[in-house]
Amino acid sequence: MAREDITLLEALREDLGARSVKDGCSPQGQCGCCTVLIDGSARVSCVTPVRRVAGRHVVTADGLDDDVRGRLTRAFLDHGASQCGFCTPGILCRLAALPGDVGVPQVESALLAHLCRCTGWRSVVEAALAPADTTVDPALAPAETAETARSARATLEGGVPQEISPGSVGGGGGFADDLAPEGCLVALPRADAEAGDLVRVEGWSVGATLAEARAGAGKVQGRRSGQALAYPVDVPPGDWDISWQTTWVEPAYLEPDGSWCPPGGTPASPLANGGAFGAKSDSPVAAAARLLADHHGQPVRALFSREDVVRFGPKRPPVGAGIRLDGTGVVLLATTEADLDQVRPGWGTPAGLEIYPVEVPGPATSVALRAAGWAEVAVLAAAAAALAAGTTTAVVTTSDGAAATASVDLGADGWPCGVQVEVDGGDPLDETVLRSYVQGAAHMALGWVCSEGIAVDDAGHPSDLTIRSFGILRAKDTPDLQIVVRPGGGRPPVRVSDAAFAAVAAATWLAQGLPSRWPTMRGTRR
Repeated sequence: MAREDITLLEALREDLGARSVKDGCSPQGQCGCCTVLIDGSARVSCVTPVRRVAGRHVVTADGLDDDVRGRLTRAFLDHGASQCGFCTPGILCRLAALPGDVGVPQVESALLAHLCRCTGWRSVVEAALAPADTTVDPALAPAETAETARSARATLEGGVPQEISPGSVGGGGGFADDLAPEGCLVALPRADAEAGDLVRVEGWSVGATLAEARAGAGKVQGRRSGQALAYPVDVPPGDWDISWQTTWVEPAYLEPDGSWCPPGGTPASPLANGGAFGAKSDSPVAAAARLLADHHGQPVRALFSREDVVRFGPKRPPVGAGIRLDGTGVVLLATTEADLDQVRPGWGTPAGLEIYPVEVPGPATSVALRAAGWAEVAVLAAAAAALAAGTTTAVVTTSDGAAATASVDLGADGWPCGVQVEVDGGDPLDETVLRSYVQGAAHMALGWVCSEGIAVDDAGHPSDLTIRSFGILRAKDTPDLQIVVRPGGGRPPVRVSDAAFAAVAAATWLAQGLPSRWPTMRGTRR
């Protein structure tokens, strides 16, 4: 029996074991991953007290009508509308609550309650409007294996094993906290913990339940500070044709870090069905789960809240840079020499473009994040080459042969209204999945240029702790994305979404006239 002093999300996940309902920001009520149907209406369960649903009919994605769930599942697969699958169950519930005769505006309005970091949104809208006869048997054979073409392309683009299947669309991609056995203790970082405390038992609050662990941790409720963004790295001295500064950017993966481990065992990977854009490669939760399990003598789930992700997770490093039209210039990147040495060999840095690390006070940064450092160099080089050629089309190639060409159209208000991308990643393996990844990369690039950033206080700590404060583009803010996939020509597949990410970012910047600071249009969307 569910406890009456908790949220509906906690009752569903913790008491009833309903794992399709995801906790992406609880209890901020801002990501939509925990959406369920209450008497047929879509509601966010993380801010709904369980006592308020007494005697009412609650349906999760797993409980949707078989025909509805089957139709949406097939549509999401056919249109590439699901990648990691963490946000998808909540979106399925939202779409299931829509009336039958809706169009793009109604779908985009419904999706305002949701965030998706992977897909670029347009494929989700297409799937929502797909004909009702695209049905699939919900009792399909078990989730497709990583050897299938679509999972192979997803794994290549994401950098870690990833499954795209009917099961993953329903949220069954194997997320660490979904697989934790019953009876685990729950551990959360203490509110006063610093990053170094997370390798010690004392840095964690451990309880028999999530609610108990939260109470012991003194969990900090997220807030949006309203503080202005900072630009900590100055443009280097020089006579530049293009000058550029960026701020800290949150990777904004939706599944918070989590792991579990039995005493003496191997902790579950926090990467699960996707790589969090590189952000979880050094997450402390796995080591903490093992440490705490050994200390307490029973299995432990070590979890980050959304606020903990912001406090402890690495950010995209700010830059200050200048470049001339001949390709010579200087890039100052807020990172360490050791980090740069890890990735420099694979960057293919243009001759004449010098890169130096600089140390600035602020949150942790990482060049393991999506093309961090490499994309900045690629954006500068592409922008300078386009400007010299008198065009606003950006061309980016990678050292392993991937290529992307992008152009961006602006609306009357200066916001991107159309994006065209042509990519060559060798053998597409699965063109639908490849398009999905390119759309997702374009969506992230548009946000990086136009809206994304995170405020940092004078002590160097993130001030914006809500997931909506990061500036991630919503469905209604995302322009039309036209993707052309070049034939593979018998060449082996290579990762192409990073090239698309850099090309769309450069093309957006060029279309806007190369303003010297990103984000260029933060706060202009309502």
